[in-house]
Order: sequence, then structure tokens, then C-alpha cells
Amino acid sequence: MPGYRWFVATAMAVRLLAETAGEARAQASFPSVYDADRPTSDTAPASGAVSGQAQTSPWSQLTQAWDSLQKQLDNRGIQLGIRYDGEVFSDMSGGLRRGTTYLGNLNLQLTVDTQRLIDWPGATVFVYGLEVHGGRPSITFAGDAQGVGNIEAPVGWRLEEAWIQQNLFGNRFSMLIGRYDLNSEFYRLQSASLFLNSSFGIGPEFSQSGQEGPSIFPNTSVGARVAIKPIEELVLRTAVLDGVPVDRPNGTREIFARDDGVLVVAEGAYLYRPLASEQPRTRQFRIGRNCCGTYTGKLALGAWYYSATFDDLTKVHPDGQPVRRHGSRGFYLLADRTVYQDTRHPDRQIALFGQLGIADPRVNRFAYYTGGGLTVSALIPGRNQDEFGVAVAAAHNGSQFMKAQRNQGMGAQRSEVTLELTYLAQFGSHLALQPDLQFVINPNTEPRIKNAVAFILRFELSL
Repeated sequence: MPGYRWFVATAMAVRLLAETAGEARAQASFPSVYDADRPTSDTAPASGAVSGQAQTSPWSQLTQAWDSLQKQLDNRGIQLGIRYDGEVFSDMSGGLRRGTTYLGNLNLQLTVDTQRLIDWPGATVFVYGLEVHGGRPSITFAGDAQGVGNIEAPVGWRLEEAWIQQNLFGNRFSMLIGRYDLNSEFYRLQSASLFLNSSFGIGPEFSQSGQEGPSIFPNTSVGARVAIKPIEELVLRTAVLDGVPVDRPNGTREIFARDDGVLVVAEGAYLYRPLASEQPRTRQFRIGRNCCGTYTGKLALGAWYYSATFDDLTKVHPDGQPVRRHGSRGFYLLADRTVYQDTRHPDRQIALFGQLGIADPRVNRFAYYTGGGLTVSALIPGRNQDEFGVAVAAAHNGSQFMKAQRNQGMGAQRSEVTLELTYLAQFGSHLALQPDLQFVINPNTEPRIKNAVAFILRFELSL
């Protein structure tokens, strides 16, 4: 019932927002599609251009008051972000069982620019609170290992991030300390972030490594990150974090406990920044975990290492206890490239991306991961901020894991493969809708689970 109430409330909010945005566009001669490149002063109507009805609209009054508050705070270096991500999920065929559920995330973010607030140059303070509610599509319905939805998590409130960052030498050096989501910078591609399957955010060979996974959504850990830019196109970054996230399975919270070890991640990324004449595509917001900047090409190579000890998946001592392996490691290769841009309609672009990840098969289930896809921007005339995409994600079991399954009398397929088809439609500066279809082959590589067909309707409300 709680999930139902959330769904009804957010559905009413979406309807009100869509109706109000459409009314305001019609009365103020707004463009039919929000243009994120246009300054706010260009898109906002003059006070005399809005009818009395729009001025007295409850939603208009609310958004105007909120925008005014944000502007006042921003002048002092304080930015407040409120975003609600919700989705209706339906298992249409196969998986563990057919059915429908609803889930949502409430994201509360505070960013402080210390230069404007207290005259401390180059520093930023960031705090991110997350509330999760609703069902569990992968665990309850699809039964897949990769995760058909990237907002699925255990219900409840949590502190997702809290850190301070100091930039020096003209932003060519940056150091961050605190509770930090490494996937906000590492193992990240601009084009892949369109898709809803979790593997397009970070491959399962890394996301399901370690004792409880690395420091990523929805459970992060504490540490430090250093980044340098020796030249404009090159970014070198490394992070050292607690090897286990803060929130433990037993309900406790710990930092750098005795057997945690550390997680070390390093990445080098070459970014091709467009020339001014190439008019890069920019967005104010997008479905997912924020956009990662404007580039037309990216090539990244990363590596990770846990210092703790882990059970070998197959080898055991004479007493039956598993052999302990010191350390777990892996690396990944990412590529993202805009391969076409319409000269007459610069927003119309085609991009290709690819992902390859490899992990230590002795202690990790997934020995390697491959993913890739294509995105098309402004596919429909007049819908300049919309995006269409098709992609495939494949998680491959290691030989040791499959051997361990056989030793226990359980079978396992080599790979789980998911095909995803999605379309992101943006309506104004506060609302986005994204219908999404996924076909999961060999869910969880479990022979007894039938191939699944899942439909998701994701929406995002942002203030």
C-alpha cells in the first residue's frame, strides 16, 4: 500500500506539472521543447506576457517562489537540488514471475561554493540524501543479475554522499575527501547514461565485486579522490576508499573496520572537446544520475584493486574450508564517440559507445562484461532535447563460478544478455518521461528461469 500511495501522489504531480507547463507555453509563446542551451532569461516570459490565469496558477506560484529562492541562495553560493525519480515496472513475460510494481527515489542535494559564501576559493561542499521506496523489479520479478532498473535499492533513508573538494592551480588539480560515489566520475560514459539497465552505469564485474560491492549507489563508503589535468584533454584520477561500504548488512555503520581493507581505483580518460563551431549538445538535466559533461569523444582505461582477502570460488583446504585469496582486481576500457551531427540541425546527433570489463575469476562471479549501444538525439523534428537509444549488456560467468555451481548440483549458463530499447522525452525544465523495453536472455544465468520481457515507464521531476 505505501508504494501505491506514492504512485498515486506522483502521478497526480506529473499530470499537474504537464498541464501547467503546456498552459504556460501556450500563453507565453514558449517553444514546444525546452532548450537547455538557452539562458533562463531568454525562456522566461516577461511579466506582462503571462495572463492572469497563469499568474494565479498554484503550480506557477510554487515554481516561481522556488526559482526565486534558488536564485537568492545561488547568489550566496548555495545550491539546492530536489529530484524525484519514479517508475512503473511490469514483467510482461518470463522471469521469476509476471507482475507490476512501482518504485521511486527522492534525491535531496546541497552544494556549497565556499568562494561566494565565505571567500574560500576553489572549495566545494556537497551533501546528498536519498530516500528509496517501492518494489524490487529484479529481485521479485525479472530475476536478472545485472539489474533492469538503476534506481532499485533497499527501502529507507540514507546518506549517499557527503564530501569536500578543493581545486587548485586553475582547476588542474583536485582533491576530494568524504563519503563519495566513485561512479559519479569513474567508469562513466555520457551516452550510456541514457539507459536504465544498471550495467550501463557500471559493469557488473566491478559493481558486484568485493565484500558488499564498491562505493556506488545505493551504498557508498568513505575515502579520498585525487584528480589532475596535465593537459585540457586528459584527466588522470585515483581514489582510495574503505573496501566495504558504510552501511553493513547487519544494520550497523562502520568505517575502515579491521578486515575491510581498501579499494584503490585509478582511471585515465582522454576527452575530445568540440570546437566552438561544432556546437556540442548540452542538457540541463536528464534521466539517471546526472549528465557527465559535454564532449564528443571519450576513451578511458581504468583499474581497481581490493586489498582484503576473499574466498576462492572452487579451491578448498583438506578440512573443507575455502582457500583465501589475498586481493581482488580488475580493469575496464570505455569508449564513447559522436559519429554524426546534422549540419542544419546541430542537436541531431548519433553516438556510439562500448564497455569492456574484466575481473579476477578466482574470487568474482563475473569474469568479464561487454556492453555497447547507439543513441540518437533529436530524432523527431521539433523534439530537440529527446533521445532514442538501443543497447546490449552481457555479463559473463567465470569458469570457476560455473564449476562451483556444478559441484553443488546446480547448472548455470555462461552469460546473461540484456537488450534495451529506450526513448527519453523532456517536457519543460522540470519533467522528463522515459518509456523503456528490455529483453533479458538467461536471467541470472539460471536455466530454470525463462527469458524475461520487461517494460518500464520512468519519470523524473526536478526542481
